Amino acid sequence: MRSRTAEWFECKIRYEKTMEDGMQKKVTEAYTVDALSFTEAEQRIIEEMSSYISGEFEVADIKKAPYKEIFFSEEDMADRWYKAKLQFITIDEKTDKEKKSNVNYLVNASTLNGAVKNIDEVMNGTMIDYVIASVVETQLMDVFEYKKKEKDDKPEYEQ
Repeated sequence: MRSRTAEWFECKIRYEKTMEDGMQKKVTEAYTVDALSFTEAEQRIIEEMSSYISGEFEVADIKKAPYKEIFFSEEDMADRWYKAKLQFITIDEKTDKEKKSNVNYLVNASTLNGAVKNIDEVMNGTMIDYVIASVVETQLMDVFEYKKKEKDDKPEYEQ
């Protein structure tokens, strides 16, 4: 289990999908990418989806994702994405009262119980008191992280 903080954007892609019965159906699917701007998010999702979709597709919507961090699972069966709202508990030193702040995370897991387990696994490495307020399965199909392109050690041309 690893977590990653970045600027995340939710992108909706609309295209003609061939269904199991062979019929064509117009579908809209949601994906998340990390990017520095809306423009880069659009460029990244087009690049990523071009290798999965044959034919035309359009970017129907892009918005900033409400996640502070994404918890990725190394488990092979982890094919679902869950939105988790965690409440962090702090004590106000002046008033000596408990204060709760809400933070959203996106968690990769195969089941709801797996998502809770993954949250606990990541959060147990911290000293912060927290409560899992909610965990809800999302409609996200996938998350695309930014990957640095490997540079060849060889120069482009020989001198």
